[in-house]
Amino acid sequence: MPQRSIADNGDMHRLRHLPPVGRFKTMSNLLSRLRLSSSAIRFRPRLLDLLREGYTRRAATDDVLSGITVGLIALPLALALGVASLPAGVATPFPAPAIGIFTAIIGGFIVACLGGSRVQISGPTAAFVAVILLIVEKHGFDGLLLATLMSGVILILMGSFGLGTLIKFIPYPVTSGFTTGIAVTLIAGQAASFLGIDGAAPREFFEKMHWLLERLPGVNIPTLLLALGAFLLIHFWPKLRGILPADRIPGAIVAMVLTAGLVGWLGWDRVFGIATVGSQFGPDAIPHSLPPLAWPEITLDRIRDLIGPATTIALLGAIESLLSAVVADGLINDRHDSNTELIAQGIANLACPLFCGLPVTGAIARTSANVKAGGRTPVSGMVHAVTLLLIVLVLAPFAQFVPMAAIAAVLMIVAFRMGEWHELMRLRKMPRSDALVLLTTFSLTVIFDLVIAVEVGMVLAAVLFIKRMAETTEITAITTRDELETPEQVMHGKDVPDGVVVFRIFGPFFFGAAEKMEDALQRVGSLPKVLILRMQLVPAMDATALNALESIVERMQAAGGTVILSGPHRQPLDMMMKAGFVQTIGRPNICAHFDDALTRARAILGLPPSAAASVQR
Repeated sequence: MPQRSIADNGDMHRLRHLPPVGRFKTMSNLLSRLRLSSSAIRFRPRLLDLLREGYTRRAATDDVLSGITVGLIALPLALALGVASLPAGVATPFPAPAIGIFTAIIGGFIVACLGGSRVQISGPTAAFVAVILLIVEKHGFDGLLLATLMSGVILILMGSFGLGTLIKFIPYPVTSGFTTGIAVTLIAGQAASFLGIDGAAPREFFEKMHWLLERLPGVNIPTLLLALGAFLLIHFWPKLRGILPADRIPGAIVAMVLTAGLVGWLGWDRVFGIATVGSQFGPDAIPHSLPPLAWPEITLDRIRDLIGPATTIALLGAIESLLSAVVADGLINDRHDSNTELIAQGIANLACPLFCGLPVTGAIARTSANVKAGGRTPVSGMVHAVTLLLIVLVLAPFAQFVPMAAIAAVLMIVAFRMGEWHELMRLRKMPRSDALVLLTTFSLTVIFDLVIAVEVGMVLAAVLFIKRMAETTEITAITTRDELETPEQVMHGKDVPDGVVVFRIFGPFFFGAAEKMEDALQRVGSLPKVLILRMQLVPAMDATALNALESIVERMQAAGGTVILSGPHRQPLDMMMKAGFVQTIGRPNICAHFDDALTRARAILGLPPSAAASVQR
């Protein structure tokens, strides 16, 4: 029988006569038939789940309130990131603060509608600042728009061919190194505005440091005090929960409003020479409407020149979006679709440059704030974008009074929170190869640029991984007396009490296998009371695997559960001891073999020893 089209099979006729709830469900079925589905392509926005499951009034109320809250949080960040990415002097068709907000509105709405996560909030992030500055310096703003378009195509291709899961296998030292490097670059870039030093600083890191040191005697003290006040207010604002409305009103908004009031009403910009958004970008820093549609110049030569930066934007966007989605999964006990998320991010990065926008990616801090504020569906992300649009339409004239020092304070807070500073403190406890990758990626990001850092970091990590695999692989002769497992390790015939789940890890536990551990735990559903990880067949592990173990232990302990390790070998055990993981998990929870692990599990559950264990004793 030939397959009928959706239009002629009667569904559309029945749809018009259904009540609203039934209409939503039927519309979901129709949209599901339109999704791209083959062995290579899978695109299913999570908004379709909302249509299929139904949408209650209470859920709508929670999403609207959460979306408004996140919109208020995103406003100062979008404005500040626009300024950081496109400093004064860069030729742009619209002021930099407006471009940052345009990006948050357009990108945030598209990803919320089409993304693979229920609660992802997308927009401009600090991760892109370094690469944007590099592109704008070499190719101008029009080159940035073309590179963003190209990155959108790359992201769509990555998601279409199922590469979303492969992005998660990027080694932790690489992501940690360039994340901390970006934080240092952002702090250095905002130092002049924070200190009130006039002039355009050089882009190169060491030249910038020399330039700042030469101009330290000319620091504007009122500007510095204003920046310090804004910084401290943002930092301590969450600690005022219960005294002030710190839950619903973000500290960055409070800091910008207060400093703008001091400057605008008291005339501090004229009295003390404090730079503002208006003095840097003009009185119409934020227009009253979205920009018109425009295309960048596209030529083969420009595409060839921008393929490297575009690939870096795509990789950064993919990594940060999927990391943010993973964090959101843990907060709402859900499972995102990584390939759908990449396709949605690609579509957003295709759309934003057409409206003079910056690159877009998932924002971990804004996504976490969305969940904590009560958002549970993509509607909250859509409301967040609409909130920003309404603010632009209503409050645009007041943006000119925001001091550049307050924007610098917001970005300083962002940089300090995004940097993996604790990993730098743990370098001596890491394996030398992982420490080398982290330091190399960090140094290249700070000294040169992010494009080189990501490329060299990935190649170095791959080479060292191959070397480590060759070193840890063992080939031994087998005799007739050898057994796969000794009697005390075998599980067959032994009593595993209720509430205990047992996993066995086979082979080297490196960054690729760390994701498998998360997947296996996800398949269990609700967390058990005791999780036993059998490691007698794990000859080696790396920092990424240890980080995965730490995350699992923290999740189990937060839920009142316990993790027990059974039979770890010398290399994993030495690494755990150096990193302080033994104290985290508890020394009694590391057992020599499986029998001891079962005995420990029964003791934790308050059960008597098994009969077999009693006989052995």
